[in-house]
Amino acid sequence: MSRPPRCTISPVFSSQVNGVKSVTLPESLLFISTLDGSLHAVSKQTGDIKWTLREDPIIQVPVYLTELGFLPDPNDGSLYVLGGKHKEGLMKLPFTIPELVQSAPCRSSDGVLYTGKKHDAWFVVDPETGEKQTSLTTSSSESICPNTPLLYIGRTEYMLTMFDTKTQELRWNATYNDYSAHPYDEKQDYKMAHLVSSGDGLVVTVDRETGDVLWTQNYGSPVVGVYLYYEDSLRHAPHMSLAMETLRFLTFSSAKDQAEAHSTLKWSYHPTLYVGKLDSHLYASTSLVHRGVSLVPRGLMLGRIEGPVTAGVTVSHRGECEITPSTDVQYPPGSTHSQKNHWLLIEGNNEVLVGKISFAPSEVLGHGTAGTFVFRGKFDGRHIAVKRILPECFEVAEREVQLLRESDTHPNVIRYFCTERDRLFTYIAIELGAATLQQYVEDPSCFSELSPITLLEQTMCGLSHLHSLNIVHRDLKPRNILLSGPNSLGQVRALISDFGLCKKIPDGQKSFSLRSGIPGTEGWIAPEVLRNTPGSKPTSAVDVFSAGCVFYYVVSRGQHPFGDALRRQINILAGEYSLSDFMEDIHDDVIAKDLIEQMIDADAESRPSTACVLKHPFFWSPEKQLLFFQDVSDRIEKEPADSPVVVRLETAGRTVVRTNWRMHISGPLQTDLRRFRTYKGNSVRDLLRAMRNKKHHYHELPLDVRETLGELPEGFVIYFTSRFPRLLMHTHTALHICAHERLFLPYYLPPKAN
Repeated sequence: MSRPPRCTISPVFSSQVNGVKSVTLPESLLFISTLDGSLHAVSKQTGDIKWTLREDPIIQVPVYLTELGFLPDPNDGSLYVLGGKHKEGLMKLPFTIPELVQSAPCRSSDGVLYTGKKHDAWFVVDPETGEKQTSLTTSSSESICPNTPLLYIGRTEYMLTMFDTKTQELRWNATYNDYSAHPYDEKQDYKMAHLVSSGDGLVVTVDRETGDVLWTQNYGSPVVGVYLYYEDSLRHAPHMSLAMETLRFLTFSSAKDQAEAHSTLKWSYHPTLYVGKLDSHLYASTSLVHRGVSLVPRGLMLGRIEGPVTAGVTVSHRGECEITPSTDVQYPPGSTHSQKNHWLLIEGNNEVLVGKISFAPSEVLGHGTAGTFVFRGKFDGRHIAVKRILPECFEVAEREVQLLRESDTHPNVIRYFCTERDRLFTYIAIELGAATLQQYVEDPSCFSELSPITLLEQTMCGLSHLHSLNIVHRDLKPRNILLSGPNSLGQVRALISDFGLCKKIPDGQKSFSLRSGIPGTEGWIAPEVLRNTPGSKPTSAVDVFSAGCVFYYVVSRGQHPFGDALRRQINILAGEYSLSDFMEDIHDDVIAKDLIEQMIDADAESRPSTACVLKHPFFWSPEKQLLFFQDVSDRIEKEPADSPVVVRLETAGRTVVRTNWRMHISGPLQTDLRRFRTYKGNSVRDLLRAMRNKKHHYHELPLDVRETLGELPEGFVIYFTSRFPRLLMHTHTALHICAHERLFLPYYLPPKAN
């Protein structure tokens, strides 16, 4: 890269502090580059930000790309790709974005065309104020000779595009930005070590000789570069990128570990791979870990950090460009498997004791937003879960504890035990779950004795309890619904957990504002929350929407009504869902579809309340279904044919009875029906009457008829509903006009309470 004309200038500048003139050396500044495109000028002594230069993010990937493609490393532009036959692992490719741009245009051996563009720019910045005075490009002939010290910052933009000739589609494209800086001089004897977190903007600066922590700052976005002021431009400063949990463990250890902290820089570290997210795309970066602390996506294999050998992914033929990358790669040997169902793997088992709570950092149950981790621990002799929350989230933690205290008397809401604090964290002791609902769906063999309908009913009972207290959960999803360990009777309960995003609606109000942002987890958020239109205020119906998605996820064994994860939120906003797992001619599917469609309705006001959901036939036992059919038949027995209830029942009834219900029943039952009275085969009312009469006189029926109908109540109900799968939902909908009547209180929520 070419450099602009230089002038000889004094390496000092002056400033006024409280009326006293002081001289500041440019060498007293550090420059911190973060993933979001910010370049912070900070004090070497304190880490405080003096000024910030904001540019485009280091990595940019268009949001319209639906294929995962590649994971770039923002530190140097390296690329990782999902490898293996089943895309089961990440591996590093032996070329970077800058190398591909430098070699473009070229064509890979697997038919991918690479085009690239490189753009260089120089910024002229006042080191005192951060004011960008002008910009220079490599083609500019302009020269600047300032009277005061200036900082020349070079930045290169690499734009890479991949086009697949096999599919005739854009494969992937990205833009990578890099600052021009002199390499670090090992002879410089730099006195500080900068430890940066791969997961957030935390920077811990340590004295290289003593190991003492000099200062700690969080710059809001992962740090990708640390630079020094050198001859009016930048020079790389050494920094170590550590897994977020490793860095916090090493620098925020308890008092008894302070002596050990002095040897931080002498510990041995091991490289692993951190996978993070910026906007809508993923990135990967190498992170150092200590004592086996590593962040690994659940069930994912990670290839060797150095990646496969070049021969395994490139082909070089005469007349082709020097780098001929191939994306059709094989997963390299020497890979390691992460333990199943773990995101964070921590080896070692040093117990932490805080007040009445104890836990082992190695036993991680899960993690949440803003650096929250959940560990297995003990409280008062019982096994519990310990939720550890960062200092910056203390206020959120207090709110969560308050809501837990208010709501945990219900058997389907996670139980709260106590809160403890030390100088670093807040610890919340809560009931320990045996598994999550997500794990139950992914591996039902471990919970074969549990009924999914029962678990969903218990979930709704817990959610209904929260809503009765004016508490909106706002983050309902399979991972936040736990299954308790079996009690003395072997019973397991569904427990609503994770109250971090819960909102208490004040008395007299029904909605909450979105001033603090959009709460929830992508893919489970109601459309009215995503739209966040001015003046709109969502209600507790957001939880019903999320619950509807959870219901389908459970009964379909892992499917989502709004599709795969990449397009899920787009489909939610568009109201485009698919319940294709349900069959139109299966009784249980018809009932489940009816309920879920109501729950995920795009119109929040059209969704049923939690109390109404619990009344739905989805949760009815065969005995209750049969009793409902009987009560309906008794209720309409004497009604004239033109009465509103009979008209509603018979409207579209031919579809329900499949034109003539008498043609779809077995011979022995047909014969028995002809012995007593005439039934109209095209009438829903007459079908219900036949069912009621045979139920009343079941024990008087001939043996062959009883064997045909099956045992009461289950066999009897299945006999009719398997032949007429729409009968129950059609009848339930038609009789809704009688919901206020005492006879139907067990089957409907009274209109005023709905």
